[in-house]
Amino acid sequence: MADLVEMEIVRNSLIAIAEEMFTVTAKTSKSPIIYDVLDFSTGLTDANGDVVSQATGIPLFIGMLDFNAKAPLTKFGKDGLQPGDIIIVNDPYISGTHLNDVAIIAPFFHNDELLAVGVNKGHYYDIGGMVFGSWGPKGAEVYQEGLFIPPVKLYEEGRLNKDVLDLLIENSRLPSYLLGDIEAQTASMKLAEKRLHTLVSKYGLDTVKATMEKIQRDGETVAWSRIKTLPKGVFTAEDYYDDSGVAEDPMKLTVKVEIRDDKFDVDLSGNPPAVRSAINTTYPATVAAVRIVYAAVLDPHMRYCQGFVKPLRITIPENTLFNAKKPYPVGIYWETMTYAADLVWKALAPHIPDRLTAGHFLSVVAETIAGINPRNNEAFALVEPNPGGWGAGIDKDGESGLVSFADGETFITSVEVIEQRYPIVVERYQFNIEDGTGHGKYRGGFGIVKDYRLLADAEFTTAVNRSKFPPWGVDGGMPGTYNYMVIVRSNGQQTRVRKVSGEQLRAGDLVSIRTAGGGGWGDPKQRDPEKVLEDVKEGYITAEQALKIYGVALKEGRRIDWEQTRKLREK
Repeated sequence: MADLVEMEIVRNSLIAIAEEMFTVTAKTSKSPIIYDVLDFSTGLTDANGDVVSQATGIPLFIGMLDFNAKAPLTKFGKDGLQPGDIIIVNDPYISGTHLNDVAIIAPFFHNDELLAVGVNKGHYYDIGGMVFGSWGPKGAEVYQEGLFIPPVKLYEEGRLNKDVLDLLIENSRLPSYLLGDIEAQTASMKLAEKRLHTLVSKYGLDTVKATMEKIQRDGETVAWSRIKTLPKGVFTAEDYYDDSGVAEDPMKLTVKVEIRDDKFDVDLSGNPPAVRSAINTTYPATVAAVRIVYAAVLDPHMRYCQGFVKPLRITIPENTLFNAKKPYPVGIYWETMTYAADLVWKALAPHIPDRLTAGHFLSVVAETIAGINPRNNEAFALVEPNPGGWGAGIDKDGESGLVSFADGETFITSVEVIEQRYPIVVERYQFNIEDGTGHGKYRGGFGIVKDYRLLADAEFTTAVNRSKFPPWGVDGGMPGTYNYMVIVRSNGQQTRVRKVSGEQLRAGDLVSIRTAGGGGWGDPKQRDPEKVLEDVKEGYITAEQALKIYGVALKEGRRIDWEQTRKLREK
C-alpha cells in the first residue's frame, strides 16, 4: 500500500503541474485574450480521461476537461496513442463550446504505459468563418463559423505535422496569434510531461497511480456527504431566453432538479429544439455549466475532480437548444449555456440561500471590434467579456462589476492597454448607476457602462442576452436591469443593439456597453434605513427612490426622518 504522506505530496504535485501549465501558457502566448483576459484552462486526467487536477481559469472549461481528454482516447484508442503525440481539436459537439475554443491534448506515458492526459483549452482570436473573430450570432450552420478540427495529431511521436499546422495558419485572419497560442499550449504539455516523469521517478509509478485513484474516491465521498446535508425534494424553475435569433419571440426554458440522499439529478427535458442561429449549445458545454452550480452548492472550496461530479446525473434530450448536434451552429453557445446553469441556480437559491444569490447579469456581454490599425497597418481584434452586477444574497448586497459566473477568474483588459494597443479611446468606464439595479432588503450589484470611441473603421460583433428578461429577485426582491449596447454614429444617430455580426463601424463612431444590475433579495421596505441613506449619499439611488421603493423619508437628502419612515413602512 502506498504511503499516505507520499500520496498527499503527489496529489499536491499534480495540482502544481496543472497550475504551472497555466502559468507557462499565460506567459508565452502572443494573444491578449490568453495572457491578459486568461480565457483558457489547463488540467490533468488519469489514463481514462477522468480529471485529477486543474488550475484556475475559465470554470466552464474546467468542467469539460474530461470531454476533451476523452476525445483522442475515443478516436485513436489507447493503443493508437504514442509518447510525443499532441492532439488538437475544436469539435464543439465532442469537446464543447464553439470553434474558437481550441484544445491541445497530450497523452503522457511511463515505460509505454499510458499514465495521464494533459489538456489545455483556450480561445483563439480567429479560426476563420464569415466574420472577423469567427464567432457571431448570425450563422445558420457550423460550417459558416470557422475551421472545424476533429481530433488530429499535430505532433506524432514528437514530430510536428507541418501540413496540419499550415492548414490552421492559412485559415486565420490573425495567423501570428494562432501560431503563438499553439506554441504556448504545446510548451505547457512538454513541461507537464517533464514534471510527471520527475514525479514518477521520485515516488514510483504505483504511488502516482494510487494517488490518482484516491483523488477520485475522496472526491466522490465528499460529494455524497455534502448531498446528504442539502434540502431534499423536487425543485423547478423557468425563465425566458430573449429570442431565437431567427424569430423575435422569447423562448421558455425549464428545469427540474431532484435531490435525495442517493441522487442529485438535473432534468432539462421539455426545452426548445435547436435552431438555425448560433445560440445553440452542446452537451459538453451544458454539462460543464451545470457542474459549476453543483460544485458551488456542494462545496465551493473542493478541488475539482471527476469523482466529485460522479453523483450528478443530467438529462438533456438531443437536438434541443441545450444539446445541439452537427450542423447546428454554436458560435455564441455561452449565451444559452449560462441559462442551463442559471435555471438550476434559480430552482435552488431559495432553498440553499447560504450558497446561492439572486440572479446576476448572466450574459457574457462579449464584443469583437476588429479591423486594420492605421498605426502599423496590421490587423487587430479586441475581444473581451464584460463585467456586470451580481444578485443580492440573503444577508448581503450583490457585488458590482464582476464577470459572469462561467468566466471565473477572467480579467478585463485595462483602459491603458486598450488605448495603447488598439485604435480606440475609452471615453467612459463606470458603474451603471443610470439603469439601476434590483432593489430589495439587500440590493443587487451594479453593472457597468463602457464607451469605446473608434479612431479607425472596424467590424463590430456582439451577442447579449438578459436584454428583455432581467435577472430575477428572491423573496420579494425586485428584478435587476438589462444588458444592451448602443452604437452612436459620428452624426449622433443612436441604435440600441443586442446581437449583431460584422456591423461596419466608422472612425468617430462610439460603442457604449451597458451591463445589468443583479436581482434583489427580500422586501425593499425591510432594508436598513441607514443603508438606504448611505446609498443616497453615494449616488446609487435618489431620495425619491428611497421614498417610493424603500419607504425611507429623508430630510434634505442627508438625514433620516424616522417618524415619517415608520409611517411609510407601516402602510
